[in-house]
Amino acid sequence: MPMTVLNIEELLKKEHVFKQLSVAELVEHAIRNKEGVLAENGALSVETGKFTGRSPKDKFIVRDDSCEMHIDWGHVNQPMESDKFEQLLQKVLRYMNEADQLYYTEAAAGADTHFTLPVRVVTEYAWHNLFAKQLFLREYPTVAAFEPFTVVYAPHFKADPAVDGTNSETFIAMSFEHRIVLIGGTEYAGEIKKSIFSVMNYLLPQQEVLSMHCSANVGHGGDVALFFGLSGTGKTTLSADDSRQLIGDDEHGWSHDGVFNIEGGCYAKTVNLSREKEPQIFDAIRFGTVLENVVLDDARIPDYDDTSLTENTRAAYPITAIDNIAIPSRAGHPKTIVFLTADAYGVLPPISKLTKEQAMYHFLSGYTSKLAGTERGVTEPEATFSTCFGSPFLPLIPEKYATMLGELIDRHGVTVYLVNTGWTGGAYGTGSRMKLSYTRTMVNAAVNGLLADIPTEEHPIFGLHMPIEVPGVPTDLLNPVKVWADASVYEQQATALAQKFTQNFARFESATDAIKAAGPRV
Repeated sequence: MPMTVLNIEELLKKEHVFKQLSVAELVEHAIRNKEGVLAENGALSVETGKFTGRSPKDKFIVRDDSCEMHIDWGHVNQPMESDKFEQLLQKVLRYMNEADQLYYTEAAAGADTHFTLPVRVVTEYAWHNLFAKQLFLREYPTVAAFEPFTVVYAPHFKADPAVDGTNSETFIAMSFEHRIVLIGGTEYAGEIKKSIFSVMNYLLPQQEVLSMHCSANVGHGGDVALFFGLSGTGKTTLSADDSRQLIGDDEHGWSHDGVFNIEGGCYAKTVNLSREKEPQIFDAIRFGTVLENVVLDDARIPDYDDTSLTENTRAAYPITAIDNIAIPSRAGHPKTIVFLTADAYGVLPPISKLTKEQAMYHFLSGYTSKLAGTERGVTEPEATFSTCFGSPFLPLIPEKYATMLGELIDRHGVTVYLVNTGWTGGAYGTGSRMKLSYTRTMVNAAVNGLLADIPTEEHPIFGLHMPIEVPGVPTDLLNPVKVWADASVYEQQATALAQKFTQNFARFESATDAIKAAGPRV
């Protein structure tokens, strides 16, 4: 006898589905279900099991006629055949149908109503639903630019790789035809956020809107700044500035009208968090916040310095928990763009100005470095290149996003800076981490236009234009070779890093000669 075919609408009619619960109700359910505990500061503290970060090798896009010709298929965008997805969908829906309780919320992505995506989230855990409520926009649109996407999250359902076409028991499978994201085999809630970001990275460029993995803020004069950077480079920290209003901390669109936040919340790293260094983030963590994998002491006070569970400790809270935010989360066109990199080789200058071609080169490169001890098997710094500072979330070819960025830089006369928040005076283990106070001073000077008329000198290998002075920053710090004990050792290290850049960029065969020439000289 054939199995009953289920759909999401039928599932949502079941009595065991709790719909549109408030933040307080979701916290109550999570505690009652023993999913987490309340921390001393009122946040819900949870642990995500063996997965304390995303699982990129388990992410798939369903291959169908609607997207076949658009997706940049490969190890990032792995294909899943339609029949395998439909089979897996039925298995997950049957599993969810038998669950003790489910949670459902309606939200949205895209603060510009011309480009809003309705988002529906069905979860097995109450805290996953709370996470979605805090991270997405709260208001579900009655009229929207795109048809809704539904996230179905079953953390304890495990796929059978031999039958389901997955690489493991874990899966994040996205279907543009069915407009569904299936997540299973992992408890890490970041998969919810990043799957919808990937959807927007597919939809927005088709509407001539550049989707960006960046934070954004705006000054009192309407001057907008964007901050691109991979995890750990300071994107959230540096965009949270008391003198400027926060538009958003991680995901944005750039349309003909200006910049808008894709999200309604913040997903901040909390490792080594303190009120002294990051007061806005510290004070935003309160009742309703989800703390992931943060160790609590006996009094349930968070110990942000304890990384025994993971270095990727996180806090998810609504953007309204930050005092000085832009309402609504929109602003005009950027005046300044800052690319952030944590260079563990101690080679790159703390700040340098880029030409448009250099900006496109470094955007396509998306460089930072992994540190020893942060991942199993990493014993010394490793150069990491993530295209457009967000490679895992880009369904289209990278050149599409880079070309759009270059056109927007030209059209709006944007100044672009590369800022190294990593090491100086030597590589990791020898040199020291750039002082956050100096980095803030340099970034503020760039964003406020104070570097516009300051002369620069050119880096001999990377060709970067380094300001000869920045008020409030030691002059010698601005040229990295001057703070190394041995200039010849610095040159060797810089040449080695430049070769890594060149080797990585060789894959961008369609880049123009001008962009290729904007890279380091090896």
